[in-house]
This record gives sequence, C-alpha cells and structure tokens, in this order.
Amino acid sequence: MSHEYEYYNPGPEPDRNNFYTDPTPEQEPPRKKGRKKLSKAAAVVGFAVLFGVVGGVTFQATNAVTGKIFGTSAKESSSKVDTAQLTKSDQSDSGSSGTADVTQIAQNSMPFVVSIQNMSVKQVQDFFGGIREQTEQSAGSGIIVGQNDNELLIVTNNHVVEGSTTLTVTFVDEKSVEASIKGTDPTKDIAVVAVPMKNIGSDTKEQIKVATLGDSEKLQVGEDVVAIGNALGYGQSVTNGIVSAKDRDLQMEGFDCKLIQTNAAINPGNSGGALLNSKGEVVGINTVKVNDSAVEGMGYAIPISDVTSIIQNLMNKETRTQVPEAQRGYIGIEGFDLDEQSAEQFGMPTGIYISKVQKNGGAEKAGITQGCIITGIEGVGVSNMEDLQAQLSYYKIGEKVKLTVQFPSDKGSYEEKEVEVTLTQMLG
Repeated sequence: MSHEYEYYNPGPEPDRNNFYTDPTPEQEPPRKKGRKKLSKAAAVVGFAVLFGVVGGVTFQATNAVTGKIFGTSAKESSSKVDTAQLTKSDQSDSGSSGTADVTQIAQNSMPFVVSIQNMSVKQVQDFFGGIREQTEQSAGSGIIVGQNDNELLIVTNNHVVEGSTTLTVTFVDEKSVEASIKGTDPTKDIAVVAVPMKNIGSDTKEQIKVATLGDSEKLQVGEDVVAIGNALGYGQSVTNGIVSAKDRDLQMEGFDCKLIQTNAAINPGNSGGALLNSKGEVVGINTVKVNDSAVEGMGYAIPISDVTSIIQNLMNKETRTQVPEAQRGYIGIEGFDLDEQSAEQFGMPTGIYISKVQKNGGAEKAGITQGCIITGIEGVGVSNMEDLQAQLSYYKIGEKVKLTVQFPSDKGSYEEKEVEVTLTQMLG
C-alpha cells in the first residue's frame, strides 16, 4: 500500500502530479534490469507537517551551564561555539517514573520553550499563469538548548525555518528578538537557530532556562508524555497523552528518521516543540501528524537520542547570513533529484544526480564527475537540489565547502567520499 504525504504549509498546495519526473534522455542514467517503474503515490492517508499557518519548532542545545544561566556575564562564561554541549539528564533511568504531574511539568518547561515566527518569500503562480513572489508569515515552536559567549541556541524543525527572510523568537515573557539560522539538516528535519545574547533583555534572561534532554531509547509504549508548543499560533499550550508506538517509519520524501507516535494532541504550530517524559526531560521534537478526517490521536515526534549528534554539529557551526545572489558561490554542476522512487528504480542512493560537470568549475577541479551523486554538504544530509541550493546560499565565491559525494564504481556500486570544493561564480 502506498501513501501520499502532504506538507501543511500556508502557501499553494504542492503539485501532486510532480512526485516523480522522468529525466530527459540525455540525462537518464542506465536502468538496472529487472526493476519495474514505480507508480506515483496513491492517496490513502496524508501526513501534515505541523507548520502551515502556524507551524513551528524549538529544540535545545546547551553547554555545561544549566538552569537560569543567563545572569552570567560574557567574561565569566568560558563556553565557546566549538565546545557547546547538549545538557543531558544525569539520571541513569530516563524511563517512566509513574503518572506525569502535568501542571508541574508545564511550569518547569515553559521557560525553555519558545515560539518562532518565519517571514518567507515564495514563488507562486498568478491568475495569468505567470510566476510572482509572495511574502508569507508562519509560526512554530522551539526549545532552548544552550549558549556560547555570544549566542543563545535553539533547536527546531528545518521546515519551520526554511525559506526564511526574517526569523523572530518569542520567549516565555512574550519578549521577541530576531534570530539567524545556524545550521540545518533537512533529511532529519532539524535546524538550530541563534539569538545574539546582547539583544536579550536582562529580565528575559532571568526567566528563561535550558532544557534537559532525556533518553528517548528508554521510552516505553504506554508511558506518559506531555507536548508543549505554539499550537495554532495562539501561544504556548500544553497537551498530554502516552507513547503509542516507537520506531515509526512514515516514508516521507527526503526525510530519513524513525519517529515516536503519540496520542497527545499535536496541531499546526507545534512543530519544533517539546515532547517531554514524566520527569520533564525532552525526549522528542514534535514534527508531523496524520492529516485525515477518519484518524484521530496520531502525532509524531523525532526521538531526541537519534539526533543529538546532529544538533551538536549544527550548534558548533559558524552562524552565517544569506549572501546576495551576485556574490554567491556555485559548485559548477547540472543535475536532477533522485527521490526514493527513482533511486530504487535505478539502484542508486537518493540525492542529486550529476548529469553534467561544467568546465573549469569547482566540481571539475575537485575531481567530481558526471554520474556522481551528492548526498551531503558540510556534514549534513541533502536529498534534493532545493536543499543543496539553500545551503549554498550562505557561501560566497571563493569559499570552500565539503561535499559528501557517492562515486560510481565499475561493479555498479557506489563509494562515499568527502570532497572539498572551492566555489566559483556562476558559469555560462
């Protein structure tokens, strides 16, 4: 049985006739014999990413400082970006400890859960068939996870912040501050955003704190959980339920992570919000729900233990701002997306299939050839050209980036290599 998966976004509906596009004859890689072409998705049950009119997220990355850490001056803080650490529970047993005291959990957790507002510009089709740009605003949730000397760090879903022109974080005291994207991993739907410490008022610093991470591997089916997030954009709200199942695989395009299923109410705006165990520890990041009128009580969260290392990597990246288009660097390739259907059909990894390497471009000089497949950049996964271009929008001409590239072998398999590419200007 195949499923159609739907993004819950405020803009136009996704093109449901464009789940799979055949490559042109000159681009098409050789087919493996004995494989049947997969059919396009048949609509049975949809899944909605909890962004849309109010989709959002937050997560937490921290250094060794815990609690109300923000009264410390810059001179007193010895934490650097490259030493930022996530705060994990020091208790050996992170499993169920009985019935959750939801009131107490909510009081303790609100200080580390934030709302995130995203202003983005998207291309939409107008009445006459042309393409125009449209500004959209949406909202989600996030979790405070740490700080370095200069920044407060917050984890959220990638789909909450993607395409952003302006990000605003609102804290528990309803004070708002602009934020920047520090790093994203679209394949895990994870992002870390940074807020300059100098822009956070002293009163706010006294009221916010860093979340503690639990061990999602110790969760048990039937265990009490609590979800907190910016549901419907109305501000932080609390719901409770149980762990309905673990290790759910939704097979969403470009997404590679097994999920926690819960019956705690998770609604648009909860994306990036916290799923907590009965001790108030973060065990998941809320991300999607079943979008079907016949289904109730099926929401999903990313297990925190599965993405801890990714969050740590994103926390320690240099905070960048998008580069003006005239100054952006390019790899020097042409290619197309290999989604799960086409990758299975051709017996290849998912990613960006390189159909042409431009002469004198960065890719050619780095030894990348036609037929290679790009699957990552700077340590995070990319599954399509849109993800790759979004990552590259933060790098200038002449800068170097590390690409994860799958090189084809004579035996029909692929060998993964890390390749450093010096970006060039767009080549004609």
